[in-house]
Amino acid sequence: MVKRITEDLHAVFERDPAATSRWEVLLAYSGFHALLAYRVAHWLWGKNIPIVPRLISQFARWVTGIEIHPGAQIGRGFFIDHGMGVVIGETAVIGDSVTLFQGVTLGGTGKERGKRHPTLGNHVVVGAGAKVLGNITIGDFVKIGANSVVLRSVPSNSTVIGIPGRIIKTIGDRVPEATMDHANISDPIAERFDAMEQELIALRKQVEQSEKRS
Repeated sequence: MVKRITEDLHAVFERDPAATSRWEVLLAYSGFHALLAYRVAHWLWGKNIPIVPRLISQFARWVTGIEIHPGAQIGRGFFIDHGMGVVIGETAVIGDSVTLFQGVTLGGTGKERGKRHPTLGNHVVVGAGAKVLGNITIGDFVKIGANSVVLRSVPSNSTVIGIPGRIIKTIGDRVPEATMDHANISDPIAERFDAMEQELIALRKQVEQSEKRS
């Protein structure tokens, strides 16, 4: 557990340029505080200790505004940026080097039992306000844009935007480092309209040329 906490601390410095010192992170980063409480609660949860893990989770929620169920499984180097309003459900599984921004929900759908929350692969970035719902799988190196609602599984090396989430497949290279440049995430619908406009322009030119010949 100590090793995981150390890796979480290093993740803050890797992904947040505002972090200037360990003392600042230890004393003033609510995302790190919530994760620290989760690591302890999850360890107790694994020992089948009743009530106490949930009490720790609820106390962390009250203090930080971040709710992480002690039953969730979170890998190494996890980072919550700002974090207010983040919710991670009981059966959620999160891989290594994952970044969540504020307002993210990894939630369930319906009242089914068993695995009902999403599984996130490694190096996933989830933008502010995004909702990932249900027993779905998000592959490695996936970016989910701000305020997207993802209801279906997403293959690795993809970007997802919109409501419901639309997949933009990146071909060849992996998605770059764990950042979220919301302003430059492409919109596949807008791109398709642009392509159609170019096709119409080309057709008009062909029609004009045909009329001139006749």
